[in-house]
Amino acid sequence: MKKYLLILAAGLLMISFFSFKDFDFFSSMTKVDYIDGTKTLKFTTKLNTTHISQAVKIDPATAGFEAEVKKYVNNNMDVAINGAPKSLTFTGSQVNGESVWVYYEAGNVSDISSLKIKNSILIGQFPKQVNIVNITYKGTLKTLNFQKGKETSEVSY
Repeated sequence: MKKYLLILAAGLLMISFFSFKDFDFFSSMTKVDYIDGTKTLKFTTKLNTTHISQAVKIDPATAGFEAEVKKYVNNNMDVAINGAPKSLTFTGSQVNGESVWVYYEAGNVSDISSLKIKNSILIGQFPKQVNIVNITYKGTLKTLNFQKGKETSEVSY
């Protein structure tokens, strides 16, 4: 009887373990740094390579991948500084295994009293997507979270 209970417990443990194999975590991380000398907000976003390639519908190893990522980021990330919309300039991207790093910036930024960000990156493709943005401005770090239904958030300084 003990032997059968042990086999049953091991079987249940294996079933519960393998039930997590299809679990996928959908997130992006963006770091925003204010560079006082150049009056620039620099954005660095880390994305899952598979997820962004599914969203832009192009293989990351192809030449057109960076152009598609640029269009995608421009359509899914907006910034307003002190209530005024600010254009973002794409400065590049880099595929590094399971991650894609995307670089863009907003120039001619003087003092910031409020920063409003719309970040809908991958939310349309993956409803459980969570986007985290860490903003460092003049030594103060603030964190914003974005998800389906909450694609826009604002911080004050």
